[in-house]
Amino acid sequence: MSDFKIVWDVANARGDWALVPGDIATGDDLETALLFSIFTDRIAAPDDEIPDGSNDRRGWWGDDDSGDATGPTGSRLWLLSRRTSPTDKTLTDAYDYVVEAIQWLIDTDVVGSFAVVTQWVRPDMLGISITAYQPDGTALQTYNWAWPMVN
Repeated sequence: MSDFKIVWDVANARGDWALVPGDIATGDDLETALLFSIFTDRIAAPDDEIPDGSNDRRGWWGDDDSGDATGPTGSRLWLLSRRTSPTDKTLTDAYDYVVEAIQWLIDTDVVGSFAVVTQWVRPDMLGISITAYQPDGTALQTYNWAWPMVN
């Protein structure tokens, strides 16, 4: 059984459910898992600087602290939302946050490995490219997303 299909909404720089007449589309489970993992707000680490200066560490409402093997859901990319200049530090942090967010797909044997690239598409737009590989090293698919850094 397939999961709900999430697609990237370029105009609004966010993921959304794909609709078909009278229903929600299913399929493309790996892309959906990646979109959900990368663009859902993971809880910030205790030492993370919160962009708006509040104490709101966010986090996905479905995480119940049960200590399951997959850990917290989502990524900490939201912590980059107030960074205004294209720096290597931001690219490094984005890379680390993406790898952290998708590691569960390797740990649960959904894929063998990933190759992740982060880059500046424009001075105010971050892009990521993820190539998924089967355990034998065969490339499954490459996914690319870009979004503006300042909310």
